[in-house]
Amino acid sequence: TVDNLRRPSATSLTSAMMHLSLLIACPALLLTPSASVLRASPVMQLRDQQPAVPVQPREVQQVVPVGTQNFNRAPVGTQNFNSQQNYQSYQSGRTSTTTGTRTRSLADISRAKQLEDPSILVQGGSLRTWSYRNPLVDEVNVELSTEGRPLDADIELWHGPDNTPVKMRVYVENGEMRPFSCVIETPRGPNTIALRNIGQLEFPFAANVFHDRIDQPSNECLNSATTIQGGALRTYPFESVVETVQVMLKTDGRPLNARIELLQGPNNNKQVIELYTEDGLHRPFFCILKTPGSGNVVRVVNTAPVEFPMTASVVPDLINPDMSSGAVLGGDVVIGGDIGW
Repeated sequence: TVDNLRRPSATSLTSAMMHLSLLIACPALLLTPSASVLRASPVMQLRDQQPAVPVQPREVQQVVPVGTQNFNRAPVGTQNFNSQQNYQSYQSGRTSTTTGTRTRSLADISRAKQLEDPSILVQGGSLRTWSYRNPLVDEVNVELSTEGRPLDADIELWHGPDNTPVKMRVYVENGEMRPFSCVIETPRGPNTIALRNIGQLEFPFAANVFHDRIDQPSNECLNSATTIQGGALRTYPFESVVETVQVMLKTDGRPLNARIELLQGPNNNKQVIELYTEDGLHRPFFCILKTPGSGNVVRVVNTAPVEFPMTASVVPDLINPDMSSGAVLGGDVVIGGDIGW
């Protein structure tokens, strides 16, 4: 009847309630297409009789960890390296300089410069020391130079606590034209050489102390020593052909106090050395002075009392016969200089 059609049966109500509970529990069923939709849309599901389209394999790129370099693939605009060794060679070549067919890095160049010139720059007001603990080192050579500026330094030999057997004060007007070089005796080690730049900050100098290649006096220097009494002085003029001069001072075991001056013209000191040695026999003084130009005179003064005489030897070391002894236009004027010494 009509009432039976309008009234839902218990079975239909039960089925509707089950479907409603499934939809509430699984909302994804709403997105599941029905059979009619699947038949109307063949793109969403392949038929059994149609062959499947083969899937093209994707290119798998090698993943490189962070912080490492991929040497098989080079960045855009760079070279392609086949191995890590080639890449390292390329990196080292970027910070190198090429001389002819040989490539040297910057570290090799700086190391070569240190081997060629091991001098240490001493700024104004600073102190540098060189210690020798080996008792076999009996003497050392000290070299001081500048780039053309004046040189003012204190040189001391430390032997034990509060014991300074050798002291000297060195002044040079031009440390490039007339570098200072002397030999300090260091018997009964250990010993320490202390160099102090007492000049201003604008006047640094290069210092080098070494125990090999020591300057040795010639036989003429050893055999031409003359005695200078305490308070006396002696002068030694040289011609322009003499480029360097050997100076050696010693005593019979007494203290040695002397002043060595290199003059070029009247009262024009180019180089001054004030020296003290507690034992002039075991610690004699020897140096080589450069005497460029004409009218050079070496003056040696014994500043000790009359009870402390010393022996001095001042002879030419290097002679350049090509140098002319005549007058030079614009050169230094010498009054009372000896010609043909």
